[in-house]
Amino acid sequence: MVREKINDDPRINAREKDAFDIFNLKHYVGPNPYLGTAAIVFDFDLTGYLEPESIENYVEEIGKFCPQLKDKQYESYGHLLAETIMEVGKLQMGLHPQKWNVNPYKYHQIIALETIHARTTKGVIYLVWDWLEAITQKDDFPVYKKFKTLQEMFRASVYGGPTVYSLFRTANQKGIPVFYLWDEGLMQYGYGKKLVRGVATTFDRDSHLDSDFTTRKDDCKDFLYTLGFPVPKGDIVGTFSGALDAADIVGYPVAVKPVVGHKGIGVTANVQNGEELEHAFNRALKAIPDTQPVDIIVEKSYTGSDFRLLCVNGKFVAATERRPAWVVGDGNSTIAELIDKENSKPERLDTPTSPMGKIQVDEAMEMFLDEQNLTMDSVIEADKTIYLRKVANLSAGGVSIDATATVHPDNIILAQDIAQHFRLVCMGIDVIAETLAESWKKGNFAILEINAAPGIFMHLNPAFGESVDVPSFIIETFFKTANDARIPIITFNRISLKELEDTIDHILLKYPNWTIGAVCRQGVFVNRSEKVMHKDYNTNVQSLLRNPKLDLLIAEYCGDILESDGMFYQGSDIIVLDNPTETEKTLVQNAYEDATVVEKQGDNISIRRQGWMENYQLRSGEPFTPVYLKQIGVIL
Repeated sequence: MVREKINDDPRINAREKDAFDIFNLKHYVGPNPYLGTAAIVFDFDLTGYLEPESIENYVEEIGKFCPQLKDKQYESYGHLLAETIMEVGKLQMGLHPQKWNVNPYKYHQIIALETIHARTTKGVIYLVWDWLEAITQKDDFPVYKKFKTLQEMFRASVYGGPTVYSLFRTANQKGIPVFYLWDEGLMQYGYGKKLVRGVATTFDRDSHLDSDFTTRKDDCKDFLYTLGFPVPKGDIVGTFSGALDAADIVGYPVAVKPVVGHKGIGVTANVQNGEELEHAFNRALKAIPDTQPVDIIVEKSYTGSDFRLLCVNGKFVAATERRPAWVVGDGNSTIAELIDKENSKPERLDTPTSPMGKIQVDEAMEMFLDEQNLTMDSVIEADKTIYLRKVANLSAGGVSIDATATVHPDNIILAQDIAQHFRLVCMGIDVIAETLAESWKKGNFAILEINAAPGIFMHLNPAFGESVDVPSFIIETFFKTANDARIPIITFNRISLKELEDTIDHILLKYPNWTIGAVCRQGVFVNRSEKVMHKDYNTNVQSLLRNPKLDLLIAEYCGDILESDGMFYQGSDIIVLDNPTETEKTLVQNAYEDATVVEKQGDNISIRRQGWMENYQLRSGEPFTPVYLKQIGVIL
């Protein structure tokens, strides 16, 4: 779970005709003797069967794909390998890992690379290794094809969604502990009693009743209407004849959408007549899961632009205009060719961090083109703009435009008034209006729907306009500072089961209402209740830190565990070292700035706290135990 080892014997892994060798590949979920973060660590040497090219030759070839590496100087082949892996590992998505280290030994180097998703990082390592070998042997290497495979691998991972990744990255940048809970399928931010769990922009602080309510678009619309908010008139129908009747009552144009839905799937706006209504009804019908009743909304369609107003913790933070995809003619190309050309643009990479997705060609697009007397084979005159669909669906290639700075104060108040009625951390309010710069009170403004768990990347990285740091607004709802996300942690390099139990008893005497998690190599406890110990040491640590009642963690990390597993958490408040090995001294690197470090060497004890030091001398035969630490004021 925590560590993967390929093989101890470098020659077993060496490939015939290779110039380089990579072996002893390990994955650490947190700080380790080689790097202070989650990392992939491996051995690297040049004892292959071929003589390598000069570093300059490798740089010249690598620079064709990674031009940012071309003008750098490299201390060794290992440094070139590490920097290339880190650059390729960004996957053209701006992924944040940038920490790495090369440790030289007599016959090899140990390279440590920060990682988010271990499987993807391993894939990048092998890609770069194969690439270097291909350069050595002057073979062609399909770097772009393999690179795309790795992009897709990361996208399919638990971190690959744009909203999930942006929150994960922001938490990391702010020093907020964040990790994935595989059993629940959730992200956890913070430790113990400070923790918050969630998936994308849904969190355990949300009301699941309110979240479910937003999916019942008919009831939600009636609710907003009762409260006096501007919503379009309409009805819910189950048959096409019912849709025709509803459209006659509210008057064309109408909008049609399934009651249960999201991301604009099955939505058709500006339906002008019965023929269009039939297509829109069938489109909505296809979007309804088989397990759901046939409930379709037919309501008045308003003219104007599609806007998303985003509220976080009841406060307005961002607004985005969403426009349908379009192409601009050149007088020679067909619409299909213009779409292909548009889809090849870097901003339409369709990655978790690209501002736009690929333009999707489907039946709705072809029907909208037909309404304009166009087909995919039509040639568009130069500089003429053709919109490709009615609905501004970003997942189908629509374009996001930041509108935050233009929003009229009345519209901000409206959004926040609506948000007060929902116990949701994040809430999107979809509206249609000519412009957000004018007050909703002037008319031609309608609330289309409320969205729980709204996507946020359109605000963070719009196709046009300024970025709004929505992830920071969300994270700071829970944690103003990194300290708000952590609980006290005491780390020992060695502590016996008896000493661990004594420490728990001592702290509970002073703080009887606390919940204390404690783990050493011999046992794991919550207060004095012993738990079943997992064979993977860090799983025990994680199990304690995911306890939402935990006030304090006590953990042992000896040299063997650090070498084999690394640490799970980052940061300790108190570190107690009893005649530490060099590996165990790395625990100090994982201390908070205001931490207390106690180190015993022989009978000499030093205590370091915030820039000052005390020294003590053990009397002959006096044990270095938590009782002694209590006497000198280290343990609570």
